[in-house]
Amino acid sequence: MGQIVQSEMLAREFFRRVWAPPHDLAAIDELMAPDYRITTAGSVVEGRDAFKAWVAAMQTLITDATNEHLEIITNESGDRVVSRWVTRGRNNGMFSLPADQRPIAFTGIAIWRVEGDRLAECWVERSAFELYNQLSAG
Repeated sequence: MGQIVQSEMLAREFFRRVWAPPHDLAAIDELMAPDYRITTAGSVVEGRDAFKAWVAAMQTLITDATNEHLEIITNESGDRVVSRWVTRGRNNGMFSLPADQRPIAFTGIAIWRVEGDRLAECWVERSAFELYNQLSAG
């Protein structure tokens, strides 16, 4: 399998296994490098165990979360994958706001660095400001 195809597969598997129910956090050990690092929302999470805890906490904030890839782009060497996505679900306390179970949707872009057969690093930008405004408006 070529590096480009393998890199795209890693990104798709991450969303399918980790972010989709039943949220297989053990898949992080297969898909991510031991020193995996993610930068998102002004924070840096380092290491697979810390990332598992971060994912578990995030998943409690969105009921019935689904993720859809809108587009995946891989560079020529396959060491970078970009995914443009949308997450949908219901609010279960995002931004420490009341868990009113209103439908929510937000978009984002994830840029991954791939090393060999593992996701090694990720940078995420998401439409958090827009989602916050939607939820805080009541």
